[in-house]
Amino acid sequence: MKAIHVICAVIGGAIAGAAVGLLVAPEKGDDTRKKILKVLKEKGISLKKSKMDELVDEIEDQIDNAL
Repeated sequence: MKAIHVICAVIGGAIAGAAVGLLVAPEKGDDTRKKILKVLKEKGISLKKSKMDELVDEIEDQIDNAL
C-alpha cells in the first residue's frame, strides 16, 4: 500500500470520526470542554480555558479546510 493511501485513510477516518462525534454528542461543546478541563486538572495538567478555545478554533479551521 502506498504511503499516500495510508495518509488519506487516516485523514478520512479522522474527519469521519469528528463528524460522527458532532452528530451524536450528548452535550453542548462548552459543557464538554468544561468536563475535559476538569479531568485534566484532576490529572495535574493545567490548561486555561482561553488556550482550550484556541485549540478548538484551530481544529475547526483545519477541518473546514480539509472539507
